Amino acid sequence: MPYAKAICYSGFRNGQQPGGINPSYEEIKEDLLLLKSHWKYLRLYDCDEHALTVIKVIKDEKLDFKLMLGAYIVAEMNNYGCPWNGGIYEEKQLKENKKNNDLKIQRLIDWANQFPEIIFSVSLGNEACVDWTDHFVPVDRVIEFAKKVKLSIKQPVTFCENYVPWLNYLTPLAEYIDFISIHTYPVWEYKHIHEAVEYTIANYESVAKLYPKIPIVITEAGWATNSHGIGIDTEHVNEVNQKIYFEDLMNWTTKNNILNFFFEAFDEQWKGSSDPMEPEKHWGIFKTDRTPKLVLKK
Repeated sequence: MPYAKAICYSGFRNGQQPGGINPSYEEIKEDLLLLKSHWKYLRLYDCDEHALTVIKVIKDEKLDFKLMLGAYIVAEMNNYGCPWNGGIYEEKQLKENKKNNDLKIQRLIDWANQFPEIIFSVSLGNEACVDWTDHFVPVDRVIEFAKKVKLSIKQPVTFCENYVPWLNYLTPLAEYIDFISIHTYPVWEYKHIHEAVEYTIANYESVAKLYPKIPIVITEAGWATNSHGIGIDTEHVNEVNQKIYFEDLMNWTTKNNILNFFFEAFDEQWKGSSDPMEPEKHWGIFKTDRTPKLVLKK
């Protein structure tokens, strides 16, 4: 994969969310103008209305971005190991999800072929095989998607997942994709900031060792700036620690020519619980009002 500075982008603002109100053309344009001087690659999670507007803004405004476009596949099996209120569905819903996933994968193919000058790679899903997911999809089904997509487009194909499944039950998928995409979050695993980048490096190297002939990309790595204390210790998250992790990670990935999508561009209030200190809401390097956090200040 060609190296460039990369970041995960989702432009949903306060009062907006996937499946609900989407950001407008002008809102996405504002976001991309903020990002264009720092990043070349953007990772989008789904081929939805939001993504289509991003593509339109890039095209109409002649912005120098390339996209990794994802298809957000949803549950085709119940996952009784999901630790929150999710992962269990009625059989009718699972059958409907399967049909919708087929349609989503076809849309991914169609858009990759329609916008090859903007979409430089595609992902078959996001965290759909890890043991805690609320949208579990069997590995065999992802392999089915991979075979279909690789026959239909010219761009490289991947699947974005936590690093752990790549060490065991995702191994059959590896031969059907062009590169492996891993997620690594030391702060979710109770690592102190001073051991964080070393832990990420260990995560990366454990996967790279298992697949010596396949490129490995980091499609999510980041550091939250707030927490309500559930899942992430409050003393571990703040803007100073985010800046330390960001700079340590960028130094390592740049030195080693490793493509790394930092998570994420903007805070998103729709995520997680209703608690305003929920860490899922606070991973951005920009706040929801689009003011920069410490990581972007010299």
